[in-house]
Amino acid sequence: MLSLVADISNVVKIIAVMVIAYLLGSLNIAIIVTKLFTKKDIRTMGSGNAGFTNVMRSVGTAAGVITFVGDFLKCALAVVIGSLLFRTMNVDSEAINLTELSGYGKYLGGLFCFLGHIYPVYFKFKGGKGIVTMAALAAFINPVVFAVSIGSFLVTFLFTKIVSLGSIIGSCVLVAATFLVNYFYCFKSASTVSFEYVIVVTVLTFFISATAIIKHKDNIKRLLRGEEKKLSLKKKKAEE
Repeated sequence: MLSLVADISNVVKIIAVMVIAYLLGSLNIAIIVTKLFTKKDIRTMGSGNAGFTNVMRSVGTAAGVITFVGDFLKCALAVVIGSLLFRTMNVDSEAINLTELSGYGKYLGGLFCFLGHIYPVYFKFKGGKGIVTMAALAAFINPVVFAVSIGSFLVTFLFTKIVSLGSIIGSCVLVAATFLVNYFYCFKSASTVSFEYVIVVTVLTFFISATAIIKHKDNIKRLLRGEEKKLSLKKKKAEE
């Protein structure tokens, strides 16, 4: 991966992906949608989190769905941009293949979109927890990893109706699935990526997942006390 920075044009493209993805991530859909629906700041409502779950609870199902779709699509766009720019890099094809190159671009775009969502420059660096953007990153990089992770989230949610618990478990599973699928299938079986790629993407996924879990620290405290709220899809009245 270090060979990517040997060419100055590659460095420019790497920085471009980081900046574009971060600015896309900073478009916090929860804040924007809530202002359109209620003229209020979602960060002053409910749990105070600028994410789709709080929007669903505090504003309503329609606003929550729009927030979810918007957060998913902005990360998808960042991932696509990362992949396209990295595919145009000047590299030794024997040192790194197109699959890895595209994968690195996707991960970099997704990572900085994730960081932008959590620390949005447009909204005083106070955003959401990044679960939807993390899910979008997994979906566009490896459908199998995404399916395993989202499956663990859905099973947890169906049994508990607690989004935060499902998000935490899904985040942990995402790291394990990223390593296992990339190592045993992409590296050992299909030989489409190098072992270095497996390690790099696993470390990046661990960083993203760990950050998302840390952002759930208040939820974890409420879970331990048995006070975490369950999600109801019934429309809530906006708080006064």
